[in-house]
Amino acid sequence: MQKPAVVMDPERRRMLRAGALAILTLNLPPLTACAQRTAAGGNAGPARIGVIGSGRIGGTVGGLWVKAGHPVLFSSRHPEALKPLVDGLGPLAQAGTVAQAIAFADVLFLATPYGALPQLGQEHAGAWSGKIVLDATNAIAQRDGAIADEAQRNGIGITTAKYLPGARVVRAFNFMGATNFASQHHRPGGLIAVPIAGDDQAALQVAAQLVRDAGFEPVVVGPLASADKFAPGGPLFRQIGTAEEFRSKMNGQ
Repeated sequence: MQKPAVVMDPERRRMLRAGALAILTLNLPPLTACAQRTAAGGNAGPARIGVIGSGRIGGTVGGLWVKAGHPVLFSSRHPEALKPLVDGLGPLAQAGTVAQAIAFADVLFLATPYGALPQLGQEHAGAWSGKIVLDATNAIAQRDGAIADEAQRNGIGITTAKYLPGARVVRAFNFMGATNFASQHHRPGGLIAVPIAGDDQAALQVAAQLVRDAGFEPVVVGPLASADKFAPGGPLFRQIGTAEEFRSKMNGQ
């Protein structure tokens, strides 16, 4: 004889669904507000960006983000010197100290000389944990000394992560110069590819969206250990072209 169908109370069904969702949520890595918006799909909305090192690369790329609608805090050891930059960019741009930029930001954009990393890590110990850091630094032996040798030996992305413990590092915006970023953004006829590399998938999503917002096309090269491919001396450094052209060169390696 067939057993009668079991009818579950709707309220009990709702509670079971909520419990299952809570268990799944506990197993997910924590996301910043910016990462949550990006993971939801579509336009991620404005992200609060802190620029550390507001020279040519920091000022250029940070300026593109301001024009895309993101609030950006440009920082340096002498924030008063950044007044002409922020005045020219309008109300979404402001200047401050490095500590203020770290506290302000959903995402940090690192554009200092590579040799500054150990001091940055020490001076702001603990502040990097959980922060998405887009790392545009390049190690130059003549300028940066021993840490450039370390980056050459162990990998530039891995070395950055070592000095900024807990940061969710994505290598980005380092493969060509500020002049190229200033002149090639939103290029008609095919956006210029910007290679990125990282181990944190949510951070990669955020980085990819910010590359698009700056007027370029992101190409994920691989994990953080692969970032040497588009650092100085790597086969993809200064390989300027569309995403299709860049992937063709990448796959030919």
